[in-house]
Amino acid sequence: MTGDQHLRAGVVGLGMIGGGVAVSLARSGRAPVTYDIRPDAANDLAGVPQPLDSPAAVARSSDVVMVAVVDAAQARDVIGGENGLLSAARPGLTIVLLATVALPVVRELAELCAQSDVAFLDCGVTPGDKAAEHGMVAIVGGEQDTVDAARPVLDDWAKKVVHCGPVGAGMATKIARNVITYGSWRTVFEAAALAGAAGVGPARLAEVVDTADPEGRTLLQLLRMHGPDGALPRAVGRQIAPLMTKDLDAARDLAGALGVPVPLVDATRLQARRTLELGDEPLPAKDELHDFGLEMMDRVYGPGFNTALRDRDPDPFLNETVDYLFAQVWGRAGLSVRDRRLLTLGVAAATGRAELIQIIAGGGLVNNELTTDQLHEAVLHLALYTGWCNATATHAGVTAAIAAHSPGSSAPSPHQEQK
Repeated sequence: MTGDQHLRAGVVGLGMIGGGVAVSLARSGRAPVTYDIRPDAANDLAGVPQPLDSPAAVARSSDVVMVAVVDAAQARDVIGGENGLLSAARPGLTIVLLATVALPVVRELAELCAQSDVAFLDCGVTPGDKAAEHGMVAIVGGEQDTVDAARPVLDDWAKKVVHCGPVGAGMATKIARNVITYGSWRTVFEAAALAGAAGVGPARLAEVVDTADPEGRTLLQLLRMHGPDGALPRAVGRQIAPLMTKDLDAARDLAGALGVPVPLVDATRLQARRTLELGDEPLPAKDELHDFGLEMMDRVYGPGFNTALRDRDPDPFLNETVDYLFAQVWGRAGLSVRDRRLLTLGVAAATGRAELIQIIAGGGLVNNELTTDQLHEAVLHLALYTGWCNATATHAGVTAAIAAHSPGSSAPSPHQEQK
């Protein structure tokens, strides 16, 4: 047995998590008292005694109680309800909430415990399927003294205890961890769809990822690059940005060629500068304006748009368009790209230039800022302000943009028309 042998442990809820915690405690030599609404819940749990008749009975026989229920309603009932833990708690008891609930509920339960002079910890856990093997990480929020006092019991069922901060910090960290998990699943889904459309099976993709990135180090690389102040150094962000945007542009080009929808890739490309914490920084230094302006053009009109300008001979007007219009106006944080697009669409509509309308509307479609229905609505709205003749040109430009954006379209894109 590890830790302080005088501390008595309790577990309320003997499902996969709670049952596994109870088994790990029993194996460590600290057999817990337990409660579950199912009288036979401990039958298949090695070394775990039969449940008592109420959470209150657990509180009377415990110093640290893990609450492993399903949701907020159950947590409230088990902790503060009739025959709940607090109904029989003595000062000094520590309740450790393992259920994933919203932060306001965590704070509500912590305050309820404080009124009874009972300590409280919120504790996210992962991975749940390793609970019975002493294989989980305890992600803890609460006062340092409370964590220290409960630590011997926590160590007996968790392979690692991470104290993240005050009450609520453990739950917030667990929720954030879940975002990484499920967000990564969506990323894998899109990547597999893209590879599959090119004739590459999921096993081959997995083989490449496993070999090139053992233990998934790249997944958390962005977090590890943050400095002591918690921010990503601007020099790091600027160094990564060109490679990140180039690779994402390649993914979007391939997806377009294969007809594979990749909304997460699109969103990631659109938010690349913000991901690297460059989105709201002051405008770049003068010697960086041109590259920033070219990048901004692609953010406005879609990947590859600035290629037409890169391939042309130096031109003072085009240089000013890049360095001033896009780098210093479109690149300002005061309005979103979508806001500026709608303003520009209105001005372009007044000129009656269908080809300009197509470029502006096409950028809105590529960046998922505007739907086809919204563009059609904009044409009707602008007709009353710019006149029906100009609206006819606006309608032609919007229709051409929609046609070029449609899957499988053979219509030339605005990028191609520039060339």
